[in-house]
Amino acid sequence: MHDSQDIETATTAVATEGRPDDKTRRYDRQLRLWAATGQAALENARLLVISGSATSTSILKNLVLPGVGHFTILDHTEVTPEDAGNNFFLEGPSSIGKSRAEEAVRLLCELNEGVVGKADTGNVAEILDKNPSYFESFSLVIAHNLHPVLLDKLSTLLWSDPTYPILAVVNSAGFLAEFSLQFHEHAIIESHSDTTPSLRIDKAFPALLEYAKSLDFSSMDSMEHSHIPYVVILVRALEDWKKQHDGKSPQTYDQKKEFKAKILDMKLKIDEENFDEAEAQAYRCWTETNVPSDIAPLFDDPQLDSLSPTSPLFFHLLYALKKFAAQPPHVLPLTSTLPDMKASTASYIHLQRLYKDQTTEEKRTFTSFLQVPVDDDLVDSFVKNAHGLKVLRGKKWGLLDASPEQLAEKLSMSPRETSTHLAMSALRASTIKHPDIRPTAEILTSEAKALLPPGTELPEEFSNAIGELVRAPTADLPNTAALLGGLVAQEVIKMITKQYIPIDGCCVIDLIETWTGMI
Repeated sequence: MHDSQDIETATTAVATEGRPDDKTRRYDRQLRLWAATGQAALENARLLVISGSATSTSILKNLVLPGVGHFTILDHTEVTPEDAGNNFFLEGPSSIGKSRAEEAVRLLCELNEGVVGKADTGNVAEILDKNPSYFESFSLVIAHNLHPVLLDKLSTLLWSDPTYPILAVVNSAGFLAEFSLQFHEHAIIESHSDTTPSLRIDKAFPALLEYAKSLDFSSMDSMEHSHIPYVVILVRALEDWKKQHDGKSPQTYDQKKEFKAKILDMKLKIDEENFDEAEAQAYRCWTETNVPSDIAPLFDDPQLDSLSPTSPLFFHLLYALKKFAAQPPHVLPLTSTLPDMKASTASYIHLQRLYKDQTTEEKRTFTSFLQVPVDDDLVDSFVKNAHGLKVLRGKKWGLLDASPEQLAEKLSMSPRETSTHLAMSALRASTIKHPDIRPTAEILTSEAKALLPPGTELPEEFSNAIGELVRAPTADLPNTAALLGGLVAQEVIKMITKQYIPIDGCCVIDLIETWTGMI
């Protein structure tokens, strides 16, 4: 057993060598979620977390345990009695007076010996002024309850260059919280879409069509007949139908009903489940297989018109996909993945082999359109997940609050979520204008109205939100920190692994009424 194996070798060992190594056993459950590629991305990530607060350490706990490669806590403050009372990653009274960053890093690193943690006791304000390049070495920056002036400087800096790190902004006060992601562009290959790839029954490839036509259903015994895969039944039934209807698939409701009836009439016995499956899947025969409506717009991305050797590989792959789909029969590359179906082992394996051979041939055609060398595993992943590709375009943090009209529109559409967000924004504005005054309901209401068009009425939900902020404007509660820790870490992992679809907008949390929502 070799603990030094990389994760891809380790996961391969599960299938080929029987007993997995320690690393694979440790990460077994998460590998089922994001596989070896996602784990490798996580292990190569470098995170910067600004402040060693209870919320920050809760977020990091959920990133250290799955094996993020490296994290740095940037915090120049010392542990206070309040910190010792609400932060599980401090050692109570014995941590008071020590560096908050150093104490938190020491205890977080105990969770996973494979993760490297670093404490930086520098001042973020000085770094922003004197050494802004400091942030460039990180994959992603997480800022919790950063002073609004510093947060604005940080977000502006990281937005100034598309190559700079993603920014996760987290704010909490008492039982209320919100967080959002700032990024320019985020391309996702493995979105884990619920949409299944097409079996291409209506546009059967030659080998599949030939196989379906070659079978003599009438000469089969009852066992063989009851184990013909429904894919083959549908291809054969559709081909027979087209011969009698000028090469057209069923068009009208009556024709579709008749087609289904013909499938059931093919049964030799009433309990042949494979024909029931074929009847249930008959819609595939008249639902045209083409490029999905959410994939076709990606082919108009302006980056495809100006590709260079330094362009992201995703867009080189997308260009090849566009070229592939432009050829008849104008579909995405086939995948060899088949759903479960009633079939004999031999017939299912034969069908799988037909799909696999066609997939290999189409992958070869797809690869011929690539203008730069691309790793074969990446090509496989792209082709397999072509039906679920995503290109997300993000926004700069604070853009919503900079538009009174848009904020008012959100307030009318989602009063509960927007009221909480507006109250949090008012608290930040109050921190800048009245740094030495504890916020009151009047101050927060005034600041909120200043963000909206003149005359905009604040809904009742706003009063509920500011009540909590007046009560606990700076409280970093352990239970709020715990929930935020899970939610934020989940989104961070999505961004790092480039798998699954991250939040779009601002996620708002209210633990008084126990709800979360999006703006």
